[in-house]
Amino acid sequence: MLGISRHVVAGLVAAGFVTPSRGPRNEYRFTFQDVVLLRTALQLRAARIPPRKVTQALSRLRDALPDELPLSGIRVSAVGNDVAVRTGPSQWDAITGQLLLDYEVAEIKGEVVFLDTAPAPKDLAHQAEEWYDLGEQLRTSDMDGAERAYRKAIALSPQAFYAAYVDLGALLCEREDRCADALQVFNEALTHFPEDAALHFNRAIAYEDLGRPKDAEQSYRRCLELEPSFADAHHNLAILLEKRGDQQGLVRHLNAYRRLTT
Repeated sequence: MLGISRHVVAGLVAAGFVTPSRGPRNEYRFTFQDVVLLRTALQLRAARIPPRKVTQALSRLRDALPDELPLSGIRVSAVGNDVAVRTGPSQWDAITGQLLLDYEVAEIKGEVVFLDTAPAPKDLAHQAEEWYDLGEQLRTSDMDGAERAYRKAIALSPQAFYAAYVDLGALLCEREDRCADALQVFNEALTHFPEDAALHFNRAIAYEDLGRPKDAEQSYRRCLELEPSFADAHHNLAILLEKRGDQQGLVRHLNAYRRLTT
């Protein structure tokens, strides 16, 4: 998926830079953090940094950072044939640790941005999109990693990244013990997108899963106020009304659902 050779992966594993677990067929299973680091290796290789130097640079970087690799304030770049790391205003050689001055830096052939310390607005949007894309890739293989990626996209661009809210909420709803967290995500999203019918619909589903039918009914009705042609909202509301004995409401919304889907 990442396009990294077995040789590079084996070198990173041997160096202890990434520590994958083993699956039922003895295959490597990487964590979200591993994926971020492997992606760094991929980008450095794309800049034609030799595999041995990639392994050395990332291993030294791992040792120089705190036990838990921070996901902020780090920029890793290919500078000439070397690997440079920028933390705030300082830039240093990833292998030797030597401080690099701006006039010593050759043309940058490629770079991997973990996150800038104070990125510009356009950079924030771009980073948010990258984190969202990573969440989409991890969704079926690493739900915890996907959740972290979606949350990072939201943190970087809370008022713009609508899709991350929707997909994160849906991801959490798929896990029976995380419905309350999903509801919190939809509530937060609605502070930024209060007139979005789909968010009200998804919040209603979360309320139902939490055993709060009155709140679910209110959210379905708000969804239909905003978008009367929302067929699934008519259907779910009809079933909800049937459960509480409202036959008139059941017939009205079930007929609306049939009109919209036939």
